[in-house]
Amino acid sequence: MAERTLHGTGATPRSGVGTVVWYGRDISLPDPDDVEVDPETERRRFADAVDTARAELESEREATAERVGEDEAAVFDAHIQFLEDPTIEDAVETMIADGGPAPNAVDAVFGEHIEQFEGMDGRMAERADDLRDVRDRLLRLLTDGERVGLGDLPAGSVVLAERLTPSDTAQLDTERVAGFATVTGGRTSHAAIFARSLALPAVVGIGTDLDTLEDGAEVVVDGDNGTLLVSPDDSERAAAANESGAAVVNDSVKTTDGRHVEVAANIGQPAELEPAAKRGADGVGLYRTEFLFLDRETPPSEDEQYEAIRQALDTFPDGRVVVRTLDIGGDKRIPYLDLPDEENPFLGERGIRRSLAPDSDLFATQLRALLRAAADGAGDLAIMFPLVATIEELDAALDALEAAAGLDDYDAVDPEVGVMIETPSAAFMADELAARVDFLSIGTNDLTQYVMAADRENERVGDLHDPTHPGVLRAIQQTVTAAHAEDIWVGMCGEMAGDPDLTELLVGLGLDELSMSAVTIPEVKTAVSETSYSSASERGDRAQLAATRSEVHTTLDT
Repeated sequence: MAERTLHGTGATPRSGVGTVVWYGRDISLPDPDDVEVDPETERRRFADAVDTARAELESEREATAERVGEDEAAVFDAHIQFLEDPTIEDAVETMIADGGPAPNAVDAVFGEHIEQFEGMDGRMAERADDLRDVRDRLLRLLTDGERVGLGDLPAGSVVLAERLTPSDTAQLDTERVAGFATVTGGRTSHAAIFARSLALPAVVGIGTDLDTLEDGAEVVVDGDNGTLLVSPDDSERAAAANESGAAVVNDSVKTTDGRHVEVAANIGQPAELEPAAKRGADGVGLYRTEFLFLDRETPPSEDEQYEAIRQALDTFPDGRVVVRTLDIGGDKRIPYLDLPDEENPFLGERGIRRSLAPDSDLFATQLRALLRAAADGAGDLAIMFPLVATIEELDAALDALEAAAGLDDYDAVDPEVGVMIETPSAAFMADELAARVDFLSIGTNDLTQYVMAADRENERVGDLHDPTHPGVLRAIQQTVTAAHAEDIWVGMCGEMAGDPDLTELLVGLGLDELSMSAVTIPEVKTAVSETSYSSASERGDRAQLAATRSEVHTTLDT
């Protein structure tokens, strides 16, 4: 048995065994009293560091998009925005003009902004980590500091850190790194999302107990149970080293008593299509179209969008591809669209709200591209509208789709049309929504955040951002009931769908489709095939009637 076990949040249902390598940043700043400062020289040094940092970020963004996906790579856009923020730049140059060395000015100015963001609520608090990443990058360049080569670690390394930023995680070489663990972070933090995309064992949010471990210690990272085993015994070490995950199942799956459940993939860019197919995905349950609009100066043309969707349909000729229309706003920034600065962007102008107003022309172009692909593609295309909160929004979106069909003579094209259930309003109005569409798909990441009033990136309310809270389960159950009353299918495309430990619960709640990151498709398919729908239904009924989260978990464990 292991010497001791540290507990955190599992990010990926994978285990790995290896040797601890601590990752941190020890940057020494010059003593202003010991250096003679030439303001013009320091200003040029700062400008050169900004230029180099920008080039690094752009390069890392491109590499991350290719390796992991556009959704994950988009965080580098925020880093570039902070790097080019005129408020920060002016403050640094003012301190330099007053005689401060460039590194000290960067440290002081960024430190003030980091402190401000840490004092905010919700998603804005997450920006503190982005600022730290930019600050430390500039300080490394200004002090000629060494950057730990996370891509060149010894084989079998387990990286431990207080936190891992997106640029840190993007460096990890999965051939050498056996896993990682962090003091801070939650299941939907940047590091956790990258870990799932890379199928890398990871446990986040362990807390300060992690600080007690030293370089060279042997550990097992159990991303399934959310534990770090210190000094594991031979059996624990062997179990982790030999873990290969569930076998890939290429056929569709049914419960033991014959209920079919579709298991699909969430896709963020074309490069993820083939890997998802190889992991046994039945189709695509969430195709995020934002990647087409990122990392460019102008919106994509109708032809570009058409070709991208055709590729997805051709990859799954016997399956269904659910395409979500453009969902920007919140933390998804596209500079050329001139998005507003909002105090709380997640409660602001995003998703369908933009498509029906400032981005209506882009919306019309995208709908035409989707209809063309539906007419020509081999697979079945479905169109899904994001962040619908009112019946009026859905009716307006359906009118826009009808107008696009009539304008380009696609009246005969009849793709399935659905709505994402992400807001409490949509869950409450699910019966009315279901009467107008062909399917509903539950986005549990946002639904949980809005139902529980808990920012999914804010560690202070991490316990509340759990989809197994009774309030969230009842919203899910209400949605399923409304969909089935109208004889339409209902799916789920949030992180909850990809958790094999919750598959029985979701089957029992009546979900017809589960869509997830490709890494967990084999495990979920196996879980479906081992589940009895009748017994799962009874457990699902008890779970959604529970009064507390602990009662829910007791129901799931018995």
